[in-house]
Amino acid sequence: MPRVRSSLVALAAFALMMAAPASAEEAVCEPVAKVPLERHLRQLSLDLLGRPPTIEEYRAFQAKGSVTPEDVRQMMSSEEFYGRMRGYHRALMRSNIRASVFDNGNTRLTGNGQTLDLPGSPGAKYYTPYELRGNASTALRGANNQGCDTLILQSACGVGGPPLQDPHNADQVVTACKDSKDVPLPVSYDYDRNFYTCERLQKTGVVIDSCTQAVSEGVLEDKYLYFCDMQWVSTSTEKTLAPFLCKPDKNRVTTAALAEDMAGGTRVVAWVHPNPPSGTTLTRLDRCTLKQTERNGVKGTYVPQRGCVQREGVVMKPAPFFATDTASVAVCAVQAQDRDANPWTMESCETARFSQDRTCGCGVGMRRCELASTHEVRLEAINKEPELIADSVVRRDEPYFNILTTRRSFVNGTLSTFYRQRQGVGIFTISAPASEEVIPEISYAQADTWSEYTRDAQHSGVLTTPSFLYRFPTQRARVNHFYEAFLCKTFVPPSGALPPPEDNCNRENNLAKRCGCNYCHATIEPTGAHWGRYDERNSLFLAPERFPRFDPKCRDCALAGDTNCGGECGQYVMQAFDGDGANSLGMLKTYLYRTPDEEANIEAGPTLLVERMMQTGDLERCAVRRIWNEFLGRAMTAEEQRLYLDELSQHFSRNNHSLKALIEQIVMTDAYRRID
Repeated sequence: MPRVRSSLVALAAFALMMAAPASAEEAVCEPVAKVPLERHLRQLSLDLLGRPPTIEEYRAFQAKGSVTPEDVRQMMSSEEFYGRMRGYHRALMRSNIRASVFDNGNTRLTGNGQTLDLPGSPGAKYYTPYELRGNASTALRGANNQGCDTLILQSACGVGGPPLQDPHNADQVVTACKDSKDVPLPVSYDYDRNFYTCERLQKTGVVIDSCTQAVSEGVLEDKYLYFCDMQWVSTSTEKTLAPFLCKPDKNRVTTAALAEDMAGGTRVVAWVHPNPPSGTTLTRLDRCTLKQTERNGVKGTYVPQRGCVQREGVVMKPAPFFATDTASVAVCAVQAQDRDANPWTMESCETARFSQDRTCGCGVGMRRCELASTHEVRLEAINKEPELIADSVVRRDEPYFNILTTRRSFVNGTLSTFYRQRQGVGIFTISAPASEEVIPEISYAQADTWSEYTRDAQHSGVLTTPSFLYRFPTQRARVNHFYEAFLCKTFVPPSGALPPPEDNCNRENNLAKRCGCNYCHATIEPTGAHWGRYDERNSLFLAPERFPRFDPKCRDCALAGDTNCGGECGQYVMQAFDGDGANSLGMLKTYLYRTPDEEANIEAGPTLLVERMMQTGDLERCAVRRIWNEFLGRAMTAEEQRLYLDELSQHFSRNNHSLKALIEQIVMTDAYRRID
């Protein structure tokens, strides 16, 4: 206890010492009343390092008597300072694309890939496979949020495999697990509870474990045998199949009127609407089978049977990229497929449609699918890239505006596997920033390991990162944020600038010419052309060899009225709304309404924009104003702009645009130390 009291006494004495003026001169009125040394040190430590000074630091500087420029440089060589600057640049560029990447969950896997002992059945196994459920499951299995059969290995289905779950159904003769193109076939079915109500068939004192036994025991009429469905029943000690009778749900408007159809036989084979009124969408439900119906007679495309869930089995395969702690995992057979195209139709699996195609699967290493956690680490890695680019420039004391032009960037394990394995199909639309051999190879598990590399020639600092392009999804949004963040300018039309509605100028489609709009868009449109080779609402680079300025095929389709053109011309002008549009059919959209100078902007990219802005001095002045605001907590006053803005901007320019030198100048000004 005495030791604690003595410590408190010492701290109190130290507090009084710090509260006192550092010298007698500071008690005298001066033209500029400066904060005491201790407060100046505290300001510097909080602003440069993000923390208050330690007791030892207070004592050291009190003994020294002042904070010198060398002390500031020493602070700016610490990791705390670089962390502080990364946070500053993340806020400046608003690096958060969480709300910009649309993901409806169709490519998100459930399950954990484990193999478990089947309760109540020694030696038997069941699986908790990785599988697509949710919306995607409707096209794959016939009902929303349904998975595969977790007790049947796809390779062991059919003759010689496990007993059929519904052998009483006459069509349940499985002779193959896959079709002739190795696409997995259904191995079991269930009745969809969105159409049917199913009641377990039981009898006191008797264990009923099949539909035929239910008939012989008198708990099921033989005429309903085809609608007897073997379903899994789980308890704490057992997981077993039990028979259920499924009939159309009488409590649903769509199924209430359906009646039995025996088709002249002795058993019900369907439920039909006896007198469907006009507009009725559901008039018939057939008994479920394993048979798949081809869509429009095209092999490799399937129409799920309405009211039925057709399930494939499970496959054991090497662990996917996201499962780093195991050698093999269980995966539903449809998702386990590796192919890049539908083997029957040759439609690509490298688009969002893969999740709805039974022939596609998740690809090699399951690269097309993801877990919920996978999506989160991808977002975080993409968000972090711009701040690491800025960090590398500040850390090396390079010219500050290299953050807008450098081709240098960084990947961690998450981004390395993302780019090298072409992951994220259907979720992210991002062009790989360099060829596979250039991007560092880092394992997916090394999310905290970042490695430097050089991107392709079209890249320009933070302005072409996926974070920037997704966060600001249109050319106009990209221009607006560039002006706001790096030129300290905003686009605000003058009041009363719009012409009356009846003015013909309102019908001008080119916003750079439309009355009222041209006040801003005369600048926005040509500036936005610098991002003309980057698609909007994603991070796809429209490479000239793949997306030429003009495509005659797209023009011919447009002239024939085919605005879709097989889905190959989405980036091109396919409809004309004015004379310019009519003359631009088949042209890449970004070239519409462009002058020759603006076309040069498209080809040169954002780097040319930065080079032009460097000639005006606006970049330097904005950087000074932003750093001033960051470290003083407020904008420059008019008087401070007169006293400091030009001087600091010129000093910034003379010092090779060193951000550290600019910060040093600002924190050593009288304004920074002044008592407001």
